[in-house]
Amino acid sequence: MSNPDYVNDSGNPFKLVGSDSIPGRLAVDVFGVLIGGPELAFIGGPCGVESKDQVFAVARYIADSGVKLFRAGAFKPRTSPYSFQGLGPEGLALLSAVKQEFDLGIVTEAVDLDTFSDVEQVADLIQIGARNMQNFALLRRAGHCDKPILLKRGQGATLEEWLLAAEYILSEGNPRVILCERGIRTWSNYARNTFDVSVIPAAKVLTHLPVIADPSHAAGRKELVIPCALAGVAAGADGLLVETHCQPSSALSDGQQALLPNEFLMLVNHAFKIKKCLQSINANIELCF
Repeated sequence: MSNPDYVNDSGNPFKLVGSDSIPGRLAVDVFGVLIGGPELAFIGGPCGVESKDQVFAVARYIADSGVKLFRAGAFKPRTSPYSFQGLGPEGLALLSAVKQEFDLGIVTEAVDLDTFSDVEQVADLIQIGARNMQNFALLRRAGHCDKPILLKRGQGATLEEWLLAAEYILSEGNPRVILCERGIRTWSNYARNTFDVSVIPAAKVLTHLPVIADPSHAAGRKELVIPCALAGVAAGADGLLVETHCQPSSALSDGQQALLPNEFLMLVNHAFKIKKCLQSINANIELCF
C-alpha cells in the first residue's frame, strides 16, 4: 500500500472509498431498504430467472417473510459455455413483473457494456459479479450509472484490489457502492470457496462503504450457508445476499447451494435475532465506558 499514485493526503491508499473520505459511514437506500443503516439488510432469491412460475413462487415467500429485496440473474456469466446463461431480456421483463406484482426491489447482475443500460432500467441495485470485479470498462460504466452498485469481491482478489475496484466506480461519479464478500479460492476444497469472515470487519475499518456477505456462493453447499450467514452477521456485515429456490434439485444454476423456503425463513429469523443481540451488547459496552 505504498504506491504514491493512489495515496491521499492523509496517507490512506483509498482516496474516495477510504474511511476518512466522508464523515461517518455511508448508508445506501435501495428501494426503501437502508443498507449500512442500523438494521440488517436482507436480499433473497434464486440464482437465475428460469420462468415466470419459478420467480413468482420464490418472490411470494420472499415478500411474505418481510424481505424487500429480490435477487435473480437475467444474465448469467458461467464457467462453462454450455451451462445455463440466463434468459436475457426475457429475464429482465420477468424481474420487472416481480417488482410490480410483489412490490420488491430488484437486484440483478450486469455482465457487459452492451446490456448494461437494459439492466439499469429494471434493477434497483446493479451487481458487478466476482468474475467482473476488475473489468475496468464495466466499472467505469457503473460509475456513470444512477443506480447503486453491489460490487462482489473477485475469486482471488486481495482486500486492496477489491477496494481499488470500488475506487474506479466512485472516481467516475457514483458514490453509492456496496461491497459484497462472497468467498475466495484457497487450497481448501470442502466448500465451493472459502468464506473470508475476517475481511468484513477489515473492509469496514478501511472504508466508509457498507459491507454485506453472500454465504451462498462462499459455501456452495446449502448445509453450510446458514452457519456462514450467521457468522457474517456476527462479524459485522450490514446485510446478507442469500439464494433460495422452491425446487433446488431442478434449478438450472447453483441449486446445490439454494435454501428451501422454510430454511430461508429460518435464516431470516435467526439473522435478525443475532443483529439485535449484537446491538444490545454494543449498547451495554458503551454504557460501561
